[in-house]
Amino acid sequence: MRQELVSGQAPFALILGCIDSRVPPELVFDQGLGDLMTVRSAGEVLDEAVLGSVAYGVLELGIPLVLVLGHQSCGAVAAAVHAEETGESLPAHIQYIADQIKPAIDHSQEGDARVDATVSAQVELVRSRLAGEADLAAKVAAGELEIVGARYELNTQLVHRIS
Repeated sequence: MRQELVSGQAPFALILGCIDSRVPPELVFDQGLGDLMTVRSAGEVLDEAVLGSVAYGVLELGIPLVLVLGHQSCGAVAAAVHAEETGESLPAHIQYIADQIKPAIDHSQEGDARVDATVSAQVELVRSRLAGEADLAAKVAAGELEIVGARYELNTQLVHRIS
């Protein structure tokens, strides 16, 4: 299979997921080498490098599906919630991640439920931002791309769509 992929790649989906070592997309979805393009950032934070990576997969490789994949017990989301609640500053680069997640914090919940709800809200926020990017939106409008959100539950190992 590695030799077959030397000449090129044609993944059927791009997964934008978290860096959490418990959520490797190829294992979560039982896929092999060359099947998925994966982009991972803490809390699925969407910055220019991540956006450029997603755009490359869609615009250059013609990938028809982008899945933003959050997960239960996300440490990046928990850190963002904690920092906002306590006013504590995180180390410089981790604070950047928390600042990017902050708009998704669900203030209608408390405690662990806030973190859990924010995981889903962050997925939806990132999905919406991707869908609003002009080049990607044009592909969606043409029926050539679908951008969806989902979350992986660590305790059941199941993935469910977030709408």
